[in-house]
Amino acid sequence: MEQRPRASVCVLGSINMDLVLRAPRLPVAGETVLGAAFDQHPGGKRANQAVAARRLGAEVAFISAVGDDANGGLMLDALAREQVGLEYVEARNGLATGVALITTDSAGENTIIVASGANAEVSPQQVGRCADAIRDAALTLAVLEVPVETVSRAAELAAEAGRPFILNAAPGMHLPKSLISRVTVLVCNQVEAAVLSDHTGADLGTVARALLALGPQAVIMTLGAGGALIDDRQKGMRRVPALAVQPIDTVGAGDCFCGALAARLAAGDGLDDAARFACVAAGLATERAGAIPGMPSLDEVRSRL
Repeated sequence: MEQRPRASVCVLGSINMDLVLRAPRLPVAGETVLGAAFDQHPGGKRANQAVAARRLGAEVAFISAVGDDANGGLMLDALAREQVGLEYVEARNGLATGVALITTDSAGENTIIVASGANAEVSPQQVGRCADAIRDAALTLAVLEVPVETVSRAAELAAEAGRPFILNAAPGMHLPKSLISRVTVLVCNQVEAAVLSDHTGADLGTVARALLALGPQAVIMTLGAGGALIDDRQKGMRRVPALAVQPIDTVGAGDCFCGALAARLAAGDGLDDAARFACVAAGLATERAGAIPGMPSLDEVRSRL
């Protein structure tokens, strides 16, 4: 009998401290906008996704890195409080922990600039040292805020272990065939999908088919208030509706979607049910300020399904 995985989800990716400016509207180039409020939250795409998966019922092993600065300590404390497994998070002497500068307007839309810091030093060698976390997990969830060769090594290890590999292709970029051919579920928003597929300006169906032709087993395009579009070779293309909400802050909603999707796939749900659950979770995340602080609980999502 196959040994049951110790961790439901292995998460590979970035840890950032989010510095959030809230303003009536987003500035244009060269403009200063007054009336902004400032806040600071633990974040980073994979930290957000790790917390989302943990709050939604998954055991989580996290592969990442922090600097030896105050932000690193604050991030590790925040993740420990969420009971995210930190055995595979390494500290980098002389480097800063990643920082994301986020501007959010009154409609909840945002722009984000990331200074990678220690995230850029998450290496294939570190992933090799953490191979047991990938082998023992039901699946691995990765993002492109660490080097592509590092993500590729994780995908290789997951394939060798016969474990699913979910890739959130953020930020959008072209990827090597050796990586994308090992992806079980590719998740991206419309902007990232257009970049990855080389189909800027095309309709959603054309983009989804182009992404699927690159080699993943399934593609999910997140569409914000439009829900999500799924395409795979078994069922073809279909839509999943979004939860109707009045958004306060959309920061972290896409990360919540990915963490929720991973948690439900690890629990044995099919792709459609997992995506429906993830859409509800992501909608709930927009009703609160902050990325990690806004992640919903399992009971909250179930009550809105």
